[in-house]
Amino acid sequence: VEGLTGNVFSLVSGSRSSKTFKPKKNIPEGSHQYELLKHAEATLGSGNLRQAVMLPEGEDLNEWIAVNTVDFFNQINMLYGTITEFCTEASCPVMSAGPRYEYHWADGTNIKKPIKCSAPKYIDYLMTWVQDQLDDETLFPSKIGVPFPKNFMSVAKTILKRLFRVYAHIYHQHFDSVMRLQEEAHLNTSFKHFIFFVQEFNLIDRRELAPLQELIEKLGSKDR
Repeated sequence: VEGLTGNVFSLVSGSRSSKTFKPKKNIPEGSHQYELLKHAEATLGSGNLRQAVMLPEGEDLNEWIAVNTVDFFNQINMLYGTITEFCTEASCPVMSAGPRYEYHWADGTNIKKPIKCSAPKYIDYLMTWVQDQLDDETLFPSKIGVPFPKNFMSVAKTILKRLFRVYAHIYHQHFDSVMRLQEEAHLNTSFKHFIFFVQEFNLIDRRELAPLQELIEKLGSKDR
């Protein structure tokens, strides 16, 4: 991921897309979650993604899911940041993942009735909403000893379900731009990690994954 930052910022700065590109969510250094993140990065380096997503022995499931959710937010944020100039009101007037899947936005609080909006607008709503959840200490406690709320798993599932939609939109509508930027290997690795993670802990309903089902099967079969 680090290697991308240079061209991300050059593409993003000065254009309207900087609104959608969110600041990176940092896990406090020295914290237990930071150690878990370092563990995750080290196991990813081994190349075995199925093994890398497994809950480390003796660790708390909520904390493992929290750390990885923050990491996926940062990855998707960065990946989308590289193609925002190609994802515009004109190019993507609706938020879709191919002709069969269209998403309407609702967050249940500010916008209760789903609204139809362009992909850049939808993704801006989505990433802002996720960022607000991640910054909420009652939902994602960063301090040792502060318990996770009882509804944490359902919150995490909703976040991951929505983050999946950004991958789905990028693959269906902007893969040619990803190829031109020579980022397909990075996108594929990030998505494969994401999918193996949500499969390991059963975090996204199979129906929600339908827009990328073929790709998911292909990635999975390569890894058996």
